[in-house]
Amino acid sequence: MTRTRVKICGITRLDDAQAAIAAGADALGFVFYKPSPRYIAPDAAAQIIERLPPFVTTVGLFVNETAEQVARTLQLTGLDLLQFHGDESEAFCAGFERPYFKALRMKPELDVLALCQQYDSARAILLDAYRPGVPGGTGEAFDWARIPAEMPKSLILAGGLTPDNVRTAIEQVRPYAVDVSGGVEAAKGIKDQQKIEVFMQEVARANQY
Repeated sequence: MTRTRVKICGITRLDDAQAAIAAGADALGFVFYKPSPRYIAPDAAAQIIERLPPFVTTVGLFVNETAEQVARTLQLTGLDLLQFHGDESEAFCAGFERPYFKALRMKPELDVLALCQQYDSARAILLDAYRPGVPGGTGEAFDWARIPAEMPKSLILAGGLTPDNVRTAIEQVRPYAVDVSGGVEAAKGIKDQQKIEVFMQEVARANQY
């Protein structure tokens, strides 16, 4: 039995981080993209991260940010892992002495395998729903049948996941990990502890088979 890892993204409060960890989340995501309703300032994220227990992976999400700002955020927060959600090149993504994964938005014409080859240094590829002008956090799912059967990298599945559909998603796709934000929220940027717990329970049920 392979255990599907879980990242809870869009953390803006310590209470939400602690609720996610208590429910069994493997990673917490912090959004450093100012237009996002889930944006958190680097110094505020640092205050949360310094109070986390060990063995929880912290992930910083960036969208077409400058190298200077990414470096500054890393210095402040000590993030474990970087997530790039924009048009960043492989050279840019690999330039911060941290492992990273690259998010791909599932545009209708997207050649997933060809783009995976462009990011050979990535630890994983995240596949997310596509909505024009919105680099992530759409709350929408995409057609999972479009995912290549043999991904060359570990697959992180995102896009519209909720407690109601995550079990089906895992059983159909068998990703390395799932990434959820809006699906476990009470409001944008504010998590719902009960939704997190039910989400994690559904992941565990999917992993029983």
